[in-house]
Amino acid sequence: MQEHSKFKQQVKAIYRLMAGLFGLFSVAAIVIRFLLSNPDWTRKKASEVEPEYVSIQETDDFDKIENGIHVRTGLIEADGLMTVVNNCTNCHSAKLVTQNRMNEERWIATIRWMQETQNLWDLGNNEAIIVNYLVTNYPPMKKGRREILSDIEWYELTD
Repeated sequence: MQEHSKFKQQVKAIYRLMAGLFGLFSVAAIVIRFLLSNPDWTRKKASEVEPEYVSIQETDDFDKIENGIHVRTGLIEADGLMTVVNNCTNCHSAKLVTQNRMNEERWIATIRWMQETQNLWDLGNNEAIIVNYLVTNYPPMKKGRREILSDIEWYELTD
């Protein structure tokens, strides 16, 4: 009988060992699952973190003109500039205006095309101001592959 009770004790010891190992593996699995689903659990909450303040330089350069050029758009400063900026640069870049140098009839035809196909609104009295500005400051230019160099101070190369 002693062997039988000794065997029972050994089985109970093995059972307790197995139960303990199972418990440890279960706890480890729960902790790993928790860490994988909540990787930020050790970090401070947003309410606990002191906010960092970054100073942003306030500028009133929205309509700044420098050397006769409207800085934001690159358009020439002249009568009607802000009308052109307000009506033309809502839909496209000012570069599109400066690269398309046209006469009065072509500018008007382009405006009509934009009204018919691109949903440009009726410009009313502003149309004359816009066309006058564009014809005056961006007239057609006849030029070849590049403009002729002018006002160049040449110097001689020395060895």
